[in-house]
Amino acid sequence: MLIRMFVFVSLMLAYFAVVAKELPLEKLNMPAGYEISVYAEVPNARQMTQGADGIVYVGTRRLGKVFAVVDRDGDYVADEVIEIDAGLDLPTGVAYRDGNLYVGAVNQILEYSGIDTRLSEPPEPNVIVAELPTERHHGWKFIDFGPDGQLYVPVGAPCNICLSEDPRYSSILRLDVKNPKPEIYVTGIRNTVGFDWHPETDELWFSDNGGDLLGDDFPPCELNRVTAAGQHFGYPFYHADSKPDPEFGAKGRAADQYIEPAMLLGPHVAPLGVLFYTGEMLPEGLRHQALIAEHGSWNRTPEAGHTGYRITMAKEQKGQFTYEVLIDGWLADNNEAWGRPVDFLQLDDGSLLISDDSAGVIYRLTYSSAAAVVSAQ
Repeated sequence: MLIRMFVFVSLMLAYFAVVAKELPLEKLNMPAGYEISVYAEVPNARQMTQGADGIVYVGTRRLGKVFAVVDRDGDYVADEVIEIDAGLDLPTGVAYRDGNLYVGAVNQILEYSGIDTRLSEPPEPNVIVAELPTERHHGWKFIDFGPDGQLYVPVGAPCNICLSEDPRYSSILRLDVKNPKPEIYVTGIRNTVGFDWHPETDELWFSDNGGDLLGDDFPPCELNRVTAAGQHFGYPFYHADSKPDPEFGAKGRAADQYIEPAMLLGPHVAPLGVLFYTGEMLPEGLRHQALIAEHGSWNRTPEAGHTGYRITMAKEQKGQFTYEVLIDGWLADNNEAWGRPVDFLQLDDGSLLISDDSAGVIYRLTYSSAAAVVSAQ
């Protein structure tokens, strides 16, 4: 009897882990032909990465857990959500390479060896880096492997706006997971929680969250491009488009010695995930363009209203960028949000997964040209 009860409870827990929440998806605004659905229910879902057999690994921030999301029948709806580990310190970042899962906690990089075949009994992690800065303020991480095979690991500023004596703060580090000795790649970055490499140039592009408590409409958040190692992107001396910080502006070099943003985003929109779309399903106009998940503001007065809570695109044409909204509607008319997009993952069929740590789900975004035609009629 106890065994039956255990099996029943286990099945129910698995069911509730993947059943679609009653979310007002119809309130999302997007161009004709697009459709969004719930792929899986994953509490506090943050960064995603994909392993073998389509397994999607998901980090969390508040829960201290890492999950595996499994679509066993290949219908693009998750069948099971499995807890890989728990009790971790802000394990937001996840990356996958050569059969191993890598997790970025606050001061550690963890490696789960051979994870794809060990979901029923996840392995104890190997700690491959144990001495990253321990400050939890902006300590959560987005990690990923670059075209050079190195693992890129940001370390956010340990404050709102300050100048730290530890040069690893406000930087992006990189390391070889086989011989993990982190080095500073670029610096002058307040807090990046999303980046990607351009599919043609291999240049790293990253989002950066602007400072708080400087006004409703200042500073803008940023999308930045790295063209060489060692570049400095201005923080804390300059904000956004070469605007000096009231406290630290006089302590830095001339503004033209820092790298200006490739594109200014909205104020306090909190840009997180960045993805250059390379698939075939979504319209041709998105190909090789940077999609940005704007998590949404907190540091604005009620009179000014929130910003962000949407998916935007930095659309490049002949070196010029336009800032376009692709999907919005997570922020309701009463200035309250029911969802907050975080990260992207492109699937093999060209559809996109979008994580939402507030609604606790992963969406799947698809497109049909036939549906677009019907909608236009």
